[in-house]
Amino acid sequence: MKSLEELDHLNLDPAAKKQVAAILQALLDQAQRDAILLQAKDFKIEALTHEIAYYRRIRYGVKSEAFSAVQRDVFEETWNTDMSAIEAELELLKDDAPCATIAKPKRPRAGRQPLPAHLPRIEHRHEPESCTCGQCGQDLVKIGEDITEQLDVEPAKFFVHRHIRPQYACRACETVTAEPIPPAIIDGGMAAVGLLTWVMISKFQDHLPLYRLEQIAARDQVTLSRSTLADWVGRVGSALQPLVDRLTWHLLQGNSVHADETPVPQLDPGKGKTRKAYLWAYRSNDLQPGPRIVVFDYQPGRSGECARQFLGDWRGHLMVDDYAGYKALFTGEAGCIELACLAHARRKFFDLHQANKSTLASEALQRIAFLYAIEAEVKDMGIEDRKRLRQEKSQPALASLYDWLIQARIKSPQGGAAAKAIGYTLKRWPALIRYAETGHLPIDNNPVENCIRPIAIGKKNWMFVGSERAGKRAAAIQTLLGTAKLNGLNSSEWLKDTLEKLPTWPNSRIDELLPFAIASIDAKSQNEN
Repeated sequence: MKSLEELDHLNLDPAAKKQVAAILQALLDQAQRDAILLQAKDFKIEALTHEIAYYRRIRYGVKSEAFSAVQRDVFEETWNTDMSAIEAELELLKDDAPCATIAKPKRPRAGRQPLPAHLPRIEHRHEPESCTCGQCGQDLVKIGEDITEQLDVEPAKFFVHRHIRPQYACRACETVTAEPIPPAIIDGGMAAVGLLTWVMISKFQDHLPLYRLEQIAARDQVTLSRSTLADWVGRVGSALQPLVDRLTWHLLQGNSVHADETPVPQLDPGKGKTRKAYLWAYRSNDLQPGPRIVVFDYQPGRSGECARQFLGDWRGHLMVDDYAGYKALFTGEAGCIELACLAHARRKFFDLHQANKSTLASEALQRIAFLYAIEAEVKDMGIEDRKRLRQEKSQPALASLYDWLIQARIKSPQGGAAAKAIGYTLKRWPALIRYAETGHLPIDNNPVENCIRPIAIGKKNWMFVGSERAGKRAAAIQTLLGTAKLNGLNSSEWLKDTLEKLPTWPNSRIDELLPFAIASIDAKSQNEN
């Protein structure tokens, strides 16, 4: 503004003075607009910086028990995606800003993990257009090469197996000879083993409903109706049932088992509603030798009779939570021996500490953490060494914890949250400390809960089970795929190989098809003996 006023003191003719004034006014207006834009950009950068700080705080400050492991994965995926989008937007804003006013910080990045060596490599060589120097014209000499790798994927690709059977005739005896078609899981069906494997893995491991598989196939102009897919699932499930029965037999050969259950909505025909059914899970004990096994059993209810029917005459140590339905299994001389889950007892104190930062809860958590530190120390030991160290360290720590709980209970108000947490632990105390008397029993029920969680999260996709038969079929397939995963197998490769072998496989050798290397385990045990 002052510059325009100073024009009056310059010796300029009116026309020139008017022209210069217009130019100056335009420059001042532009500078004001730039200042407003820059201020707005600074405000946006500040807002995005605060937002990403918030995401980092909730991303890296999540408490260990705020969510389950699978839930944390789901939420962290969203947080990481949002953080990357915000950082990209910040970089774009800062790239546009004047260099003198905003310094672009270096973004910390973790080192890139090498791509798996077993994946096939497709090489693309990028040679110079000319083998001579662009400056002096001399021949170029290769002194090395720079290699960059990118990971790629090819979505489900449909193709057709054509089986051609030449027929040969014998004129002398008037007979015709032709090689038979290899036997298949579904006789006369159009689905090859690879397609059946894709359907089963997609439905039961990736939790994709059949209508989505129908849509995926339609993108390649392949018609796979839901009724056809459902028929394949039913037939494959029936063919695999003997393997599930055999896995159940192997599981019950051990003397300790984890057990837990999760609700599953089941369609109630005629009412247009769903009713609550249950998927029961039984898991082998990792602290004992032998393959890892998980067996799922679908039942229409949560009665303890469901567990009794599954276990039958089995008697051993059963690791369970405090659900009353299990109690009948532990009564009588021929009953199972109860193992209580220390993680459940810990959760009571964790919730108490989260609610009011209770010093009592903090002390209990520290004492329980010491017991878990001992378990981490003995994890890779043999049974006898683990038993010895538990007797030396765990049993005194448990005795001290018990005395402390008794004194804390006396001081806690009746009916309060602290009294309830302590009461839960003391009520189950004999079953909680039983593990420390041995070298082969588990401290908690986390192994079976970890097997259930992927299904509990995945059922959000399919919402409900159509019938009790469908639930039992799903439980059978989940048993096989879950056991394969526990034993470090690629479930898709195992299932495809099994479906190829099963039609002609003798029942006497069915153990060789189970999703663990039982033959090598038997050979190892024989060598040790």
